[in-house]
Amino acid sequence: MKAIYFLIVALSIVSCQNQGKMDVKQAKQASIDSMKVEMDKQRIIDSVKTEMANQEQEKAAAAQKVVVVHQNDGTTTTTTTAKKKGWSSTAKGAVIGAGVGAATGAIISKKKGEGAIIGGLAGAGVGAGTGAIIDSKKK
Repeated sequence: MKAIYFLIVALSIVSCQNQGKMDVKQAKQASIDSMKVEMDKQRIIDSVKTEMANQEQEKAAAAQKVVVVHQNDGTTTTTTTAKKKGWSSTAKGAVIGAGVGAATGAIISKKKGEGAIIGGLAGAGVGAGTGAIIDSKKK
């Protein structure tokens, strides 16, 4: 009977040791797999960043306009001008001023609608003027 107990204990110990080795191997493999997944994710992120940079360069190149002028004396002049994009400061100032003026006029006035209209018009005028000053300083 003691021999059977001894055999069962020995088999349990041996099987646990093998199980421990398998767990370590599985844990190592799981770590390696997770690192591979993270490296793949990083490679995708890097490729997206590279593609975005390429698109920005293409947009910048497309924004430039090449003008070729043929003169009467047979010479050719080539000039490159940058295409202006976006809103001017005058337009931005007018829109922002109108919004702020309308909100302020509606808050301050007893007649909310009338105050909003008057405040919006006054704010648009002040904002456009401020934006025009900024535009002239940029040039």
